[in-house]
Amino acid sequence: MLATKSGVKASKPREKVPEYLIYEIIDGKPIHYKGYREVLAGKKTFSDIMGSSGIQSLIVAYFQRILFKALDEEHYTIFSSESGLHLDRRNNLAGDILIFKNEILPIENIDEHYVEVPPKIVIEVDITADENDIENQPYLITKTQKLLDFGVEKVIWVLTKNKKITVATPDADWQIKDWDKDVEILDGIICNVGEYLRQKGSSFA
Repeated sequence: MLATKSGVKASKPREKVPEYLIYEIIDGKPIHYKGYREVLAGKKTFSDIMGSSGIQSLIVAYFQRILFKALDEEHYTIFSSESGLHLDRRNNLAGDILIFKNEILPIENIDEHYVEVPPKIVIEVDITADENDIENQPYLITKTQKLLDFGVEKVIWVLTKNKKITVATPDADWQIKDWDKDVEILDGIICNVGEYLRQKGSSFA
């Protein structure tokens, strides 16, 4: 409500945010793409905020190459490009790389809808969401715990700004490592982001 000289009148309703700016749903609340306010203000376009940076894309491709070489397609399916996960009616999440056991996600259950079973591993490169949409604790912690509660066995976050990797599992303390340390993805498959970038000659190494 707004106070005026002549009394009180109804406040102007808040502008509805278009659905295409919603990145995920957590506990029934929309989580928007980072930078969506600039889109609403006309300072950026949607394509400006939804695309991955060059370094993010390079790191995702690095993981994909490792996994496609090491994992048997008869036993594993690998999704990428912000694949959707439907946890329940109040939670829809997205992931950069999702690794599924085929016995959990058989080919006949892959269709035009979000996947409704937990991947074995989730790998995320940086945070795509507007972290201000989460109030009680950091977005990374909230999303990671949701995934672990859903049945994901390991969640790996690569943070390019800090050059850190977070590894979370349900039955152990979460680890934070420098990204030039070896990290096991699964089944003895090792990644080392910092070493890879150095070998490529990247200034981010």
